[in-house]
Amino acid sequence: METVELTIAVNGYKNPELLRLCLDSIQKEMSSSGIRYEIIVADSATGEDTEMLMRERYPDARFFPFKENVGFKRMVNVSLDEAHGEYIFLINSDIILTEGAIPNMLNYIRTHSDIGILSPKQLNFNGTLQPSCFRFYRPLTIVYRRTWFGKLPFAKRHLRWFMMEDYDKSAPRNVDWVMGSAMLVSKRGVVKIGKMDEQFFMYMEDVDWCRRFWEHGYRVVYYPDATVYHYHGKGSAKGGFIGSLLFNRLTWYHIESAVRYFWKYRNKPTPSTDNSLNH
Repeated sequence: METVELTIAVNGYKNPELLRLCLDSIQKEMSSSGIRYEIIVADSATGEDTEMLMRERYPDARFFPFKENVGFKRMVNVSLDEAHGEYIFLINSDIILTEGAIPNMLNYIRTHSDIGILSPKQLNFNGTLQPSCFRFYRPLTIVYRRTWFGKLPFAKRHLRWFMMEDYDKSAPRNVDWVMGSAMLVSKRGVVKIGKMDEQFFMYMEDVDWCRRFWEHGYRVVYYPDATVYHYHGKGSAKGGFIGSLLFNRLTWYHIESAVRYFWKYRNKPTPSTDNSLNH
């Protein structure tokens, strides 16, 4: 197949309604963009309704369904393997594009060849800003986010640091890591860095991937001049600390992934990301 400029790779999970809204927004915003693009959809725990939607409404998209819940990183890695684009925009199926988002991002990453991952500003559906760029986790970050310790003054200071609340998100900036729900990467960078680490079933794979880009000399940049809407459920945060430990398996996925992450980097220094500077 002829190389295209952009692969838009959508990762879905048990929500054909949101998937439809996502794909419709892609078609609407890309139809007059002049960009040669393709759409890949990788879907986990695929149901018959999703298969029918893809077959009947989006026959031109390449569809990779999985009967089991294979986790976020597996869907991303399949998309990376299958992408024909010079650049790959990885998005979750609960992302809705806005006008000009993709052209703006493509123009920016093309003129900054040292960028490995470019991430747009993400908004909640009510228009409020959604946190999507962060500093690297420390072990205490998990403790403060998951327990009542997070209500103490010193923990609140640490969490404000982690959430980059000292940055007003109004101009492009180096950041440690960005949420995997919307990432623009170059095929060239992926070939050099490698795909997402398969040891993470869910959570921390985006943190790990961003860290590896930094370690290989690429920047991770938050780019608020492009905007998307994101329906973010925060499933692992439901139920409070005790309730989530007892009843929410997503909490356990998060904790397990955090343990794997800290063990992987136990003897390695945190890469310098120079995220105090605008670029």
